[in-house]
Amino acid sequence: MIKEEVKMKSDIKGQVWVETVIYTLIALTIIGLFLSFAKPKIEEIQDKSIVEQSVVMLEDINSVIISMIQGGAGNQRAVEIGIKKGNLKVDSTNDQLVFTIEGRYTYTEPGESVQVGNILASTKKINRISEVTLISNYSMYNITYNGGEEAKIISKSPVPYKLLILNKGTSGGKSLIDMTLS
Repeated sequence: MIKEEVKMKSDIKGQVWVETVIYTLIALTIIGLFLSFAKPKIEEIQDKSIVEQSVVMLEDINSVIISMIQGGAGNQRAVEIGIKKGNLKVDSTNDQLVFTIEGRYTYTEPGESVQVGNILASTKKINRISEVTLISNYSMYNITYNGGEEAKIISKSPVPYKLLILNKGTSGGKSLIDMTLS
C-alpha cells in the first residue's frame, strides 16, 4: 500500500512536470507567432518615422541655405544632422542632397516620384524591402563639399553630425555654397 502511494505521488509529480513543459512550449509558440507578425510592423513604423524626420531635416537645410543666400557672402551656419538609419549624400557634382534608406516602409508608390515641398521623393521596391530616396535639388546654386566638387556620403551615427554651410559668394552667376562636417 505504501508502495502504491509513493508510485501515485511520483506519477502526479511527473504529470505536473509534463504539463509545465507543454504549457511553456505553447506559451513560447504563441509569443513567437506574435513577434513574427508584430516585428515587421514595428520596423515599418520605425522606418516611417525616420523618413519623415529626414524630410524635415532636408527642409531645415534648405531653409538655412535660403537664409544664408539672403544674408550675403561670408554667412555661415551649422546644422545638426541626426542619421539613425540610411545615408545622406552631398552630391556636389549634381548640386543636390540625396537621402536614401532601405526598410519596410513604402513612402510613395513604387516607381513614382512625388514632390514633397522642395524634395523629390521616390520608392523602389526590392522584394520585401523598399528603398526610399529623397532628393533636394540645388541646381540654382553651386554646391561644393569641403571646397571641391566631390561627393560625400554621411552614414548613420549614434551621435548627430554638425554640417557647416558657408556662403562663399557668387561664381558664374550662381551662389557658391560650401558644406563641411565638423
